[in-house]
Parts: sequence; C-alpha cells; structure tokens
Amino acid sequence: MSITVNNISKHFGSQKALDEISFDISKGEIVGFLGPNGAGKSTLMKILTGYLTADSGEAKIDGLDLNDQIAEIQKRIGYLPEHNPLYTEMFIREYLRFNASVYKIDKQRVEEVIKLTGLTPEANKKIDQLSKGYRQRVGLAAALLHDPEVLILDEPTTGLDPNQLVEIRNLIKNIGKNNAEGKAGKTVFLSTHIMQEVEAICDRVIIINNGNIVADKNLKELRQGNDQIIFVEFDYRIEEVALQKIPHLVSAKNTGGFTYELIFDTDKDMRPAVFDFAHDNGLKTLQLNQKTKNLESLFAELTQK
Repeated sequence: MSITVNNISKHFGSQKALDEISFDISKGEIVGFLGPNGAGKSTLMKILTGYLTADSGEAKIDGLDLNDQIAEIQKRIGYLPEHNPLYTEMFIREYLRFNASVYKIDKQRVEEVIKLTGLTPEANKKIDQLSKGYRQRVGLAAALLHDPEVLILDEPTTGLDPNQLVEIRNLIKNIGKNNAEGKAGKTVFLSTHIMQEVEAICDRVIIINNGNIVADKNLKELRQGNDQIIFVEFDYRIEEVALQKIPHLVSAKNTGGFTYELIFDTDKDMRPAVFDFAHDNGLKTLQLNQKTKNLESLFAELTQK
C-alpha cells in the first residue's frame, strides 16, 4: 500500500478533529477526500506530511512509519497545501532551482517539471506576475521536483476559473496515469469541495464528516449504484404513505406543492410504475423525471445527517 491510515485520532483542546479513522490507498490510485469545512481533511493531510502529529494511531507511507521515519517519508511525498506558499518576488526558474537545491536535485529536473506542468510559456516571469492557475502549476511543479511516489494535494483547484480548472484537472490526471512502460503512476490523495473534480479525476472517494469516515467508495461502483431518484408532479397533493404501494420504493418526500422526490433501490426504470400508480389512483402526472444517485446527492445525504 502507498498510504495506510490506522485508527488515527487528533484533538485540538476539547475538539476532536479526527476520530480513529482508517483506510488504505494502493499504489497508483487517485483518491478524492471530501468533507464539509472543519470535517478534518486538512488535519489528516498535515499528519500524513509530518507537519502535525497524531494523538493516537499510526500511518505509513510506502511502508514507512510516520512515527519514526518521517525524514525518509518526506523524501517520498510531494505536498501542495491549501494556501500555496510561494516566494512571489522570485522568477519561476529561480524559485524551482532554489527548491531543487534543497533536495540536491540536478537543475535539469527543473526544466523537466516546467515542461510537465505546462509552465514553459511563463517560465521567464516572476511569480507575482502569474495568474492563480499558473501559481498552482508552480506549486505542483515544486511538489514534483524530487519525483515523489505519493502526491498530497489540499484543495488544488480552489479559486480557479473554468479554463484553469480543466487545465489543472488534466495535469493531475496525467500525473496519476500509468506510464508508457505500464508502471503504475503516482499515488494522488487530494481534497476538494468540487464534486465534479472528484468525478472527473478520481478512481475512488473517501468522505469524512465530524472527524469520521462516512463513505469509502470506488467511483465506478458509485456510478453503477442501483439507487435512482424520480421527481414526479401530480395534479393534487397525496400523502407520502400512499406512495409506499409502488414497488422498490425506499423513500418518498414532498418537495413543495404537488411535487415528490421518490428514491428506489433498483436499476429498473420505475417511471412506468409511477405513471401506473397515478392512473390507478385517479391522478394526472404533470411531470416525471429520473436521475441516478450521484456523488453530490451522496455527499449531501451523508454530511447533513
């Protein structure tokens, strides 16, 4: 495993930020880490980079124990914090060469990461002349300089415009891909508030709420889930309990007026059954729409309980 987290807990005074959380991430996986503000995402990422120490539990990166092998671990991870710290008065190459000297890396690697992260057109500029998107690229370039096996990215797309989002999304996806020799790509563990980012980039999602993991799902499994949601509008109001006659119904909720949200636990299209129910009960169906249960609805369901 690239990342192993076992019963990690962390308190800040009387507040429990992490409550004995555990998960494993395999080499080459791109995993999205979701949760509301204050759920514990950044706290865990800081623990995995050695910036914070857990109160209890253990974590390993590439089989190395964070409790006693932190220096070796930090050679193997690349970290982009939420607030990307850059020396804005420096030129891009100057800044990356400074970082390379810390790692004792050949200057040629600087040119490689400039090309890899699409910084070539801006490479002769000072960092304070760059857009937010290009500053994020500089942060990613710095995180990639020492060719780490594991990348930990905390809100890497915050504040980007739609075009920049696509650029950084593709960059992260390419970093995590298998290389030409079929070798597994880098392990990427990223936090974000943007559901579309996770669905576009990640193989898997872990959702945390109030310091506890409330979901750990493969994105392919999530997309193939059986739950479906149907929104139906009748010509007058009906009690939710009456809708329980419809087969495979999990829940029914009035969303206002004569409109209802119906959730079914089957992949069979239940719109004909809803239409038949309306006909049998003397109702007219004014609208009938279906959607599958996506990441956004799962997130809302798990974090608003």
